[in-house]
Amino acid sequence: PVVCDGIVVVGTLDGLLYGINTDGTLKWKINTEYSIEAPALIVDGVVYVGNLDGKLYAVDLKTGAIKWTYQTENMIMGSPSFYSKGNKSVILVGSYDYYLHGVDPASGKGLWKYETDNFINGSCALYSGMAVFGGCDGFIHMVDAITGKVRASMSISTYVASSAGIDSDHAFVGDYDGRFSAVDLLEQKVDWVFENKEANLPFIGSPAIYGSHVFIGNRDKFVYCLNKSSGKLVWKYNTGGRVDASPVVIGKKLLVASMRGDLFLLDRKNGKLGWTYELGTAVHANPAVVNNRIYVAGDDGRVYCFGKK
Repeated sequence: PVVCDGIVVVGTLDGLLYGINTDGTLKWKINTEYSIEAPALIVDGVVYVGNLDGKLYAVDLKTGAIKWTYQTENMIMGSPSFYSKGNKSVILVGSYDYYLHGVDPASGKGLWKYETDNFINGSCALYSGMAVFGGCDGFIHMVDAITGKVRASMSISTYVASSAGIDSDHAFVGDYDGRFSAVDLLEQKVDWVFENKEANLPFIGSPAIYGSHVFIGNRDKFVYCLNKSSGKLVWKYNTGGRVDASPVVIGKKLLVASMRGDLFLLDRKNGKLGWTYELGTAVHANPAVVNNRIYVAGDDGRVYCFGKK
């Protein structure tokens, strides 16, 4: 889920997009008719979200009214991103039609398309005016966000299903073969690679980056804390289930959700367990933390809220 201005926005596998008040009551819902796989983006009171029909929606946050739709030629599996420079703004969204699309946020008209050699599964990260993203073509692409012109592309050698995290001049991204890489965007080279050679299972979620550490979950059931500069393992924690959702840093703690249906609050520095809660349903989606409340969408079709009333 995504939370903004007291409204929790969450999409479902049956194609519904919900706006829910923070007291749990329904504010609005719309039917996009096809599964919504990724979290929405909210900018200036507008919700942007894609579905498996390849359609990007712009929806009024307060009313749920559809402002416009933009059609790609295949599934949208990742969240849209937003970039603005001067009087120019663009919504960026990848599709299984092999293209990264640049869309005008006001009108929904296409501004440009950048072609890759395979599916685009994740979302763009922004760095110095560039969209940085991986694809199933095994490359990290750097594309000018305003013009759609390629700046660089670097081989990772295998599918990249997740979205990159950006810190300083580095992109941190996991791939489908179980490697997690730090890519120097200035030098356009891979600085280090971490992998669990015993498992070699995919990294699906995006990393959380805080201070000198990078946190990432894997389908081998572990969440890893790595040194940001060297890629060396600082600690790891076994959640007992695949970790597809991205971890969330909450002060000195790290929130992790697993496909076994558990939430974990870990000490960020040493990985020790603070508390755990059994939801009883798998969690694919990234948790959201706003105003000391934790919002989690379960595979049972429920949205859970934790915190003081």
